[in-house]
Amino acid sequence: MNFRVTTAAGLLVLSSVFLTHAAVADDLPAIKASSSNAVMSCATPGRLMAFLKARNEKLDARFNDIASDYMRHGEDLGMRWDYAFFQMLLETGNLKFGGDVKAAQNNFAGLGATGNGERGESFRDVSTGVRAHLEHLAMYSGEPVSNPVAERTRKVQEWGVLTAWQKTIKGPMTFSQLAKKWAPPARKYASEIQQVSENFTDGPCKSADPHPELVAAVRAGKAGAPPAASVNVAASRAGEKSAGVELAKKANDDARAEGGVQRSALGAGAAAKAAAVEPKPEAKAEPKAFALLNAPKPETDPAVTVTPETPPVSKASVGAAVKGAKPAAGPCKVFQASYGGAKSIIIKAATQDLTQYTVLDVNEGTEAREAEAYIAAYAPGGKQVGEFKSQASALDKAFELCPEG
Repeated sequence: MNFRVTTAAGLLVLSSVFLTHAAVADDLPAIKASSSNAVMSCATPGRLMAFLKARNEKLDARFNDIASDYMRHGEDLGMRWDYAFFQMLLETGNLKFGGDVKAAQNNFAGLGATGNGERGESFRDVSTGVRAHLEHLAMYSGEPVSNPVAERTRKVQEWGVLTAWQKTIKGPMTFSQLAKKWAPPARKYASEIQQVSENFTDGPCKSADPHPELVAAVRAGKAGAPPAASVNVAASRAGEKSAGVELAKKANDDARAEGGVQRSALGAGAAAKAAAVEPKPEAKAEPKAFALLNAPKPETDPAVTVTPETPPVSKASVGAAVKGAKPAAGPCKVFQASYGGAKSIIIKAATQDLTQYTVLDVNEGTEAREAEAYIAAYAPGGKQVGEFKSQASALDKAFELCPEG
């Protein structure tokens, strides 16, 4: 966004370089996220980076984590960071820049750039620049920003430049309303953001996430992350498992250095500590990095809820036959992982020391692909032994097969 000071009380907003198209903008969503205005479920760092790299094949490597930065700061601030990301693509020409603002400035919204060679503000790194953009959007939405990163945000806020206009807006501030003030001369600005969004939803949004582990990595250790017993990870293709395998290997190496392979969830703010089984050198370690957990046994540990929505489990809830599965003869553990779907399957994998039963949430229509991808990356030699209509019934059966949990 580009400002020029005209009076002590006012600012003239100048337009930025933008893409052209013939789309007509629908009402864009509210800037602030809410239960009724959530970030698109398919908007993951992996898909967004695939989208960006398809539009900029020569993307500077230092921007490789920018989608993760938008997710991290966006969730911290409670923003529709997916649309902020689309706006960033518009403002920077898919991070090709080319105008007054240079790539090295890490200024992804043209903050302080007023044209005629005035480059605007610079930020020390990509993450800080992303934070500055999102804070500026938060300020536009009418939310006070304490100690903002950008000087421009501080000045606009202190001078009350937007206050009178904000009072005319009924209901939550939307990106459509923001566009009229952000870039008044650019009448298609909202339509252009909408077109970027539609290009994403018609493309990468419909494809499997090439790097589902990035979601968990962003949320690792954050308050408000998904519960420890249920961390959603987007679907991955069977042929795109190397990144997850490397992440799992690194996590297991770290766990050994800490004194044992412990259960963990990359997306959980505070995963419960548990007794660990240290594998022999030739045995596979527990795949810690794929949001796997020793799930609590519902009937014997009522103090722990598997997920906020999961009802109490009873034997009557078992909803599918298990394919020849028999209770484990030796030590066993129950784990849980999720691709975000409503159905659940049980995958059994055994080493010489441990049999593990993983309750894996899968998506309707892609169950086989997701099971294959999970087994290949995280449970070599494993096999599917049951399919269920709900997570609760799958957990119930898993604990029947492995009473010790």
